[in-house]
Amino acid sequence: MALGEVVHLWQRDILDDERCGCGARFSGCTFWKRVGRVAFDGWANVDVARIHALRDAVERTRHIPRLATGRASNQTREYASFYSRVYRAAAEVAGATVVVDSSKHSALAHVLRAAGDINLRVVHVVRDARGVAYSWTKTVARPETDGTEEMTRYSPGRSALLWNAHNAAVGLLARRGVPVHRIRYEELLSDPRTALLRLATFAGLSPTVADLAFLRPEHADLRVGHSAAGNPMRFAVGRLPLRRDDAWRNALPGRQRRLVGAVCAPMLRAYGYPLNPATPQEA
Repeated sequence: MALGEVVHLWQRDILDDERCGCGARFSGCTFWKRVGRVAFDGWANVDVARIHALRDAVERTRHIPRLATGRASNQTREYASFYSRVYRAAAEVAGATVVVDSSKHSALAHVLRAAGDINLRVVHVVRDARGVAYSWTKTVARPETDGTEEMTRYSPGRSALLWNAHNAAVGLLARRGVPVHRIRYEELLSDPRTALLRLATFAGLSPTVADLAFLRPEHADLRVGHSAAGNPMRFAVGRLPLRRDDAWRNALPGRQRRLVGAVCAPMLRAYGYPLNPATPQEA
């Protein structure tokens, strides 16, 4: 069961009542209503201010070294428990054995180690840092706000630093005993069926042919989902083309490409990316 980016549920959904992936407002979504009742006897009983205070105290990138090496504090365990209750309730409501939280906050993954009732497994999707940097420069409206807000943007330099920090943090998770499956974006797009089968095995699942009927080499047939937050693509229903987006090779200015490449060079090399990639005209 895909839940979207649960890290944003507390503000964007409970407080701001943004749209679920099904199109309904969070407060009007039948699925999330049921999850709220099972987890907290209703979302009105959630102390969002307390969750925000705990987030500020423990779930920050700068706290990762402490989270990875020290004993979990009472605050860390309390913060993790809110996520645990959501995951457990969502699994019960959906009749699922696995739930997927697509939150991109590496610090949250370290926090979740403190929850004794979560069988935590992390899928580490890696993309070329220059492609990530270009993506963060684009202006993209957030449909869940009816176009009144845009997705966060970062400069290429800022993106490069974040790319290094978050990928290193996931590597640290693996060294702390958390099962981590790394897959490159390009690998996923080149053979999505094989990639998904490997991910399912990693999650302890055994999908049938029918389970994968929605997936073809060049497209996926998507049904309505209930992702709480995330990329605008979560609202897509029907046939979704699967193709690599390499626009950054031409669209990201050369100076910015070189900057990101230099800052991220060690990890780019570790992940198998060329330090001087050819543009489509040069390839």
